[in-house]
Amino acid sequence: MDNFTIVRPEHLNHHGYLFGGTMLRWIDEFSWLVASRDFPGCTLVTVAMNDIQFHHRVLNGSILRFHILPRQLGTTSVRYGVDVYADAPGSVGENCVFSTEVTFVGVDRQGKKQALPRVERFASQG
Repeated sequence: MDNFTIVRPEHLNHHGYLFGGTMLRWIDEFSWLVASRDFPGCTLVTVAMNDIQFHHRVLNGSILRFHILPRQLGTTSVRYGVDVYADAPGSVGENCVFSTEVTFVGVDRQGKKQALPRVERFASQG
């Protein structure tokens, strides 16, 4: 699934580029939205983001595309791959600016791990 947003002045750091914390917030939110659609009725919480590395700085006015795909389904957890592409103002293409994996765990009302249902989207995943 793809999600999009535009980088605005309020998203910039003191150097004039996208603030990394804003990128991480978007990644967490957008990947949670995908997971919530894959596992309706389940309560999912973020437990990990792997290998957080910013590949390129992002300019104000860039359109970001968050490409989110399932990677692995465990008993109580699910992991998604997230690649973020930036289409800078005036450019004719996208550039991959960030990649990570986000892991969510299903929890019950008391916050204890809970098994996730098997879903068709993960049938071809190893």
